[in-house]
Amino acid sequence: MKLSTHPLWLVGFRPFFALACLAGLSLPPVWALILAGTIAPPPAPFSPSQWHAHEMFFGFGWAVLGGFLLTASKNWVKVRGYHGVPLILLVVAWLLERAGMWFAGDLPPLVFRLASNLFLASIVGMLLWTLARHRDTDSFRDNYFFLIILPLFLVAKTLLLNSESFPAGAAMTLALFRVAFLVMLERTVTQFMKNALAADILRQPLLDAAIKLLALLLVTGGLLPPACSAALSLLLALLLAIRLAFWQPHRALRRLEIGIMYLGYLAIVVQLLLQGSELLAPPPWLGSLATHVFTFGAMGLIIPAMLIRICKGHTGRPLVFDRLDRSVLWIMIAGFVIRIVLSQLDPGHYLLWIQLAAACWFACFTLLAWRYIPILLQPRADGREH
Repeated sequence: MKLSTHPLWLVGFRPFFALACLAGLSLPPVWALILAGTIAPPPAPFSPSQWHAHEMFFGFGWAVLGGFLLTASKNWVKVRGYHGVPLILLVVAWLLERAGMWFAGDLPPLVFRLASNLFLASIVGMLLWTLARHRDTDSFRDNYFFLIILPLFLVAKTLLLNSESFPAGAAMTLALFRVAFLVMLERTVTQFMKNALAADILRQPLLDAAIKLLALLLVTGGLLPPACSAALSLLLALLLAIRLAFWQPHRALRRLEIGIMYLGYLAIVVQLLLQGSELLAPPPWLGSLATHVFTFGAMGLIIPAMLIRICKGHTGRPLVFDRLDRSVLWIMIAGFVIRIVLSQLDPGHYLLWIQLAAACWFACFTLLAWRYIPILLQPRADGREH
């Protein structure tokens, strides 16, 4: 068998969800060890905090988002999608970026710029080509949101790696991920509730459009007056809360694999409330709480459930969450409580709470890697090609 025809390279989620598992189990513990002084930070022309933010958003986050969009976009526009050699080259570029970020201080500036931008520029270009070229056969007319936000990730990445614009770059990156999550939640929660609970949840086109447009506007929140950005954040939180009330959360929360999507949705609401409050007055809480409510709440809670669902469903296996799958989700819920709640209640042991939360990420993604990377390396169970 040629390397390019191996099952791992059949469709985008296979290699990138495997990389996401490896990044999820390694990056948070490495950061905790750096904070504790156990290991030295990477020799880089940027701060350790910049390295951490970049690797969690553009390393881990983009392994997930890239794998999802490479898979979903081909289904949306009804084409075969990227496979074989293009996926191999993308994975090489992703690995090159990880190495470039760690050894940035030892690399010539031109080599570092190439290593740190090749993956994102390539995958964004490939996704834009797919969505724009096949626009006429796209099942979702609102995919123009992806056409807008995908190139902006390149801008946000540049800002994030610049010491002077790091806060603006981190805020923009989070806002872009927030748009992507809101678009995906709007589609998937509707489907999950109907398939699992035979529940038709409210879909009001005007409300949905207002939510997505507000989220898109907040991508440029750093350019707006703080009071204006705060007002938009609080308004978006209000609209999301109103919509959630009609999405039958009392039924969804009875099923962990669906309820955790609602908890991630709630985390976005809370993050917006915290963000709006921070813009209006100095916050009484410790550290970058609003950012971590999103990264632990929206990303940390939703992504493991999404990985399990896609790895099973798209490899021809029964879409059932067994006891170990549910344990993985509970571990991440524990990590959220430790990082977000306990660290604020007991700031004297702040570093300990970060270390325990990182241990939850390690345990969660180690279990996911152990269970699902072997599946990603195998042909579909139902005999279909991809």
